[in-house]
Amino acid sequence: MTRATTVRAVLAAAVLLVSVLITLTMSPRLGLDLQGGTRMVLQATDSATTKADRESTDRTLEVLRLRIDSLGVAEPTLTRSGEDRIIVELPDVQDPRKAAEVIGRTAQLSFHAVQGPGTEQETGKAAGPTLPDEEGRPLALGPARLTGAGVKDAGASFDAQQGAGWTVALDFHKSAGRDWTRLTGEAACHPAQDERRRVAIVLDDQVISSPQVDPSVGCNVGLPSGSTQITGSFGADEARDLALLIKGGALPLPVEIVEQRTVGPTLGAAAIDASARAALIGAAATALFITFVYRLFGALAAVALAAYGVVSYAALVALGVTLTLPGLAGFVLAIGMAVDANVLVFERAREEYAERSGRSLRSAMTAGFRNAWSAVADSNVTTLIAAGLLFFLGSGPVKGFGVTLAIGVLASMFSALVIARALTEIASRSRFVSDYRGVNGIARPGRVRTWLARRDPQLFRSPRRWLLISTALITVAVLGIVVRAVNLGVEFTGGRLVEYSTSRPVDVETARTALAGAGFGDAEVTTAGAGDLSVRTGDLDNHQEHALRAVLAEEGGHTTKVRDELIGPSLGDELRRNALIALAVAVLVQLAYLAVRFRWTFALASVAALVHDVILLVGAFAWLGRTVDGIFLAALLTVIGYSVNDSVVVFDRVRELWAKARRESVTTIANRAVLQTVPRTVNTGMGALFILAALAVLGGDSLADFALALLIGICVGTYSSVLTAVPVALTLERSSKAPPPARKRAPGRTSGAGAKRRDPLDNGARV
Repeated sequence: MTRATTVRAVLAAAVLLVSVLITLTMSPRLGLDLQGGTRMVLQATDSATTKADRESTDRTLEVLRLRIDSLGVAEPTLTRSGEDRIIVELPDVQDPRKAAEVIGRTAQLSFHAVQGPGTEQETGKAAGPTLPDEEGRPLALGPARLTGAGVKDAGASFDAQQGAGWTVALDFHKSAGRDWTRLTGEAACHPAQDERRRVAIVLDDQVISSPQVDPSVGCNVGLPSGSTQITGSFGADEARDLALLIKGGALPLPVEIVEQRTVGPTLGAAAIDASARAALIGAAATALFITFVYRLFGALAAVALAAYGVVSYAALVALGVTLTLPGLAGFVLAIGMAVDANVLVFERAREEYAERSGRSLRSAMTAGFRNAWSAVADSNVTTLIAAGLLFFLGSGPVKGFGVTLAIGVLASMFSALVIARALTEIASRSRFVSDYRGVNGIARPGRVRTWLARRDPQLFRSPRRWLLISTALITVAVLGIVVRAVNLGVEFTGGRLVEYSTSRPVDVETARTALAGAGFGDAEVTTAGAGDLSVRTGDLDNHQEHALRAVLAEEGGHTTKVRDELIGPSLGDELRRNALIALAVAVLVQLAYLAVRFRWTFALASVAALVHDVILLVGAFAWLGRTVDGIFLAALLTVIGYSVNDSVVVFDRVRELWAKARRESVTTIANRAVLQTVPRTVNTGMGALFILAALAVLGGDSLADFALALLIGICVGTYSSVLTAVPVALTLERSSKAPPPARKRAPGRTSGAGAKRRDPLDNGARV
């Protein structure tokens, strides 16, 4: 074994060992649909300046969402109930009392000049409150000079160098920073140890810190923004809570907790078991397929995919990511899509083995990894860009999806480029594997490649033909959106929350099945309190509510309505706006990256294919009358990542072939590139389709729409990456004056005379 192979094998073994230990010793954080959690009902009340109406309650809800995210509670559900109530559902909360205390704080932060001890006021100065400082001594304060709204960021840290203990660092917005500098500059005009040299920081009418301005600060000079630290006798938890309260901002309205209870999972045990079986069957089918296509090396790739599953699951558990059923389904789907990097390598190795007679299996595999690297890197970098921007700019489930997506991409690259490569390099050293083509799976070109080489179809003689077909498909999709309208789920539209008490216990799955059979397919059923059933559904008039209650009475006997409330959307306007902004920025950054790495024509074509896929998927759901909800949103984001990934692989081959034959027409080059990448596209798509088909057929109603959305999205994405993106690029190239891409220096040539270097795995002998 070479040193590189040994390093990969040791690294793979170490990561797998740590992952297995994490999997066996740490428990995952489960979402509301799998485990249930804590439900709190908050009552908003009028403040001195703001009335508790629908608009101000919605603003309060968004501030609460930011606070809950800062608490580390992922995938919470927040909905407005009526005009002035907020329902908060928190999955897997370890200390509900602490969460309730932080959530309910109004966090009114203000900064004041200290005018003297007790009730003393400076002559000519406006009077402010008199409050005790940290040691209980009264301080006469001036009016608030700036508020928490001016704070840009806040973070807790431990200051070991100066012995200040835990501190909270503040960074102000530009205009507030100037006010802060002016405030501290005025305080610095007083002598050291004078009370008036202090600045009071007040949170909810309590002085949390009143530090002296450092003697080194000159009169009317002040402290610049970004250098402020709140010090005091804070513990670690107190400092972190204070930082997140300040960063989260003040609640527009005071809130009080009027109810707190435990709720059960939204999915029954039968639905979870069915989904788990479907996932296992789908993953096994994908492993068998990849083994059938690539024989021994396919089996080794299946082993690497199993290792990918362990590594990515351990990363999700270690980072405390909340796992919901769609998230777990997406995680299993990622196993099918993670096969993509292995397929790219194996297909390139097949090409190398077929094009260069006498080449050893080891050298063909090495060349396969080397030639596939640019496509693997570019496709995964674009996906990581999207994941990072969704995390930093999004909120709620969008942020959670960004984390899961990033972990999946990194784990899949490690699986393909470290684990799978170590296994295949070890296997390729065997004479038996090298000599028997039917065993290794690389020495034969493959049926799809052989058929395409024999037929040699000319796909792009008329690129506009494909563009007309894509335009027609988009027109049909838009007509579906306009004519049939998009059936938005409760998360987007709000609806009704009704709780019932039954004389006989009713299983959640039984209740859900009965309601679905009666036409309430979108009803979300959970247990609430001591055996009560909570039903969350869309718009429901009184006649429909009576029918719903009658269905439950058939299963649970005498049924009494305990609560009946109108609720707002859990995916509110601000969350949707943030999601759209994050997605738009992600697309623009991907566009810029692809324009730099490829050509602007290729970048625009990739984005055009992405938009094409999104419109077709939404239009298909509109025509089918399927619900567009949070699960659909997760599927849509997955399809977007798949679409860009697929287009990048095709354009990477176009760039490579065009650089080698710069005088050939780009149409001929594109046709050749597409034919060469079709085997990869087919095999990758089949790997994902096996899992999706299993989830759609065996996963039950809870995953049917998720699997259907991804089935449509992957089929549409596969089509668009070839027959939409490439024709768009060819059309744009007609008006482009940019020269063909420059040919890269071959790795087997010297920088001087251009003579070939010997392959490190080739001893140079020839007969």
